Amino acid sequence: MVVCWWFNYYTVFVELGDTDTKIELLHPLGEDSPIEGFLKYNPAGGIHHICLEVSDIHKAVDSLKGKVRALNPEPKIGAHGKPVVFLHPKDCDGVLVELEQE
Repeated sequence: MVVCWWFNYYTVFVELGDTDTKIELLHPLGEDSPIEGFLKYNPAGGIHHICLEVSDIHKAVDSLKGKVRALNPEPKIGAHGKPVVFLHPKDCDGVLVELEQE
């Protein structure tokens, strides 16, 4: 289990066999957690976001400028200890997308 104090939630990763595919389970740490807000809006739970691994996060974000808004244009350290940027759901057909540096 990983505690993400900077995003205010617990996370557990379930690895699927011999693939690079993982399912991340999230639990809010408090009222101000973005996960708590998601659960208030979606009381039954559901898929919060998908994550795509990119070889160069800065080039990936630059390639999206003018097409897709980044919620945090400067990468932050995510749950795996790698730089991440989240893309605005309104620009991604309603899906919150996370870009993660390989």
